[in-house]
Amino acid sequence: MDVRAIFMGLAFALMWSSAFSSARYIVQHAPPLTVSSIRFLIAGILTLGVAYAMGQSLRLTRAQWRLTILFGICQNALYLGLNFIAMQTVEASLAAIIASSLPLWVALAGWAIWQEKLPPLGIAGLVGGFAGVALIMGTRLGAGVDLFGIALCGIGVLALTFATLAVRGASSGGNLLTVVGMQMLVGSAALAIPAMRETWDFNWSPTLVLAILYTIIVPGVIATIVWFWLVNRIGAVRAATFHFLNPFFGVAFAAVLLGETLGLYDIIGVFVITVSILAVQWTKAARL
Repeated sequence: MDVRAIFMGLAFALMWSSAFSSARYIVQHAPPLTVSSIRFLIAGILTLGVAYAMGQSLRLTRAQWRLTILFGICQNALYLGLNFIAMQTVEASLAAIIASSLPLWVALAGWAIWQEKLPPLGIAGLVGGFAGVALIMGTRLGAGVDLFGIALCGIGVLALTFATLAVRGASSGGNLLTVVGMQMLVGSAALAIPAMRETWDFNWSPTLVLAILYTIIVPGVIATIVWFWLVNRIGAVRAATFHFLNPFFGVAFAAVLLGETLGLYDIIGVFVITVSILAVQWTKAARL
């Protein structure tokens, strides 16, 4: 892996992880589904503009359309929509930790559904990762965390797992940025329906505007482009290795930007999850 790829991988992990803190602030001052629908609409238009500027076709195959719609609903409407609702009561650090378990769920699904072989190190990574999540959950439950919010985060990460597995087929026909832009528009349309039941109650301020613009442009558009650049350069499996940084970066952003506190068991759990994700991804990369 070359130096440029390492730098871009670190940049992606930082941008992806920072989204939880900005989202936590946004939902404290704006209706979660309404603002999510708006941001996906803007991000989708921007991404399609970038795709067109790069010479990609804005037309998708029938198979791509089916999976793009599925991906848009699972990732944007369910995963991100549910996370935005949950973070009204769930801290950004905890939401980031739950979402960061994605590589573990994908590896577990690959083993259970497609019978993908996992060496002992991979199995140890799965067990350790889920144990780390359980450790943090046990501590937070004892502190009175909102169970409904936790359930929404859990459903969201399962939906994202399904979307991650489905997107293998959505990108097979090329035009990756077009696929990304279209699935954002799908998510916007899907969220617009339940958003109609929300009260249009925005507590506008310069900070809220900056948080929304940041969430749209940096983790929404730029991080997506960097991710696909990384996948094209070093492959999906090696690129996914950078996800092991997300638990640490996610809680770090929440602590610095939002002042969220972490206990000893939280720190231990984050360390265990981080090492476990690295172990799982390392075993995948080693098979290439």
